[in-house]
Amino acid sequence: MTTKSTEGSSSRSRSEVMRAVRSKDTTPEIIVRRLAHRMGFRYSLHCKDLPGNPDLVFVSRRKIIFVNGCFWHGHDCARGARQPKDNAEYWRAKISRNVKRDSENLRALQEAGWQVMTVWECETPKRKRDALENKIKSFLT
Repeated sequence: MTTKSTEGSSSRSRSEVMRAVRSKDTTPEIIVRRLAHRMGFRYSLHCKDLPGNPDLVFVSRRKIIFVNGCFWHGHDCARGARQPKDNAEYWRAKISRNVKRDSENLRALQEAGWQVMTVWECETPKRKRDALENKIKSFLT
């Protein structure tokens, strides 16, 4: 049985964990950056003057790569399909807003003449790196 003090402590520790989640320089993003750099592609990071502050911007190619967390951006993989047990309605609404904003940013970038690719967190484990490298190379060449 959970006591009130345990719930408060759990809620506080969950808040600390959620605050620690970064939007820049995440492990999946660094993996994508290293792959692109190793293949000889140079890029700018987090361009604030473009919709959605894209993670990697290949200005001369007019191409952009977003590196999205599956949970936060509502990906249809196992990790993205997880449903939080606590405060579930809040998280459903939050993720839904993220998906809507992502769609709006994608449309604005494409209308401005950019080609956009999304790399999902679930595509970055070591066992999938060859496929990810091929995906990036194919997109950028």
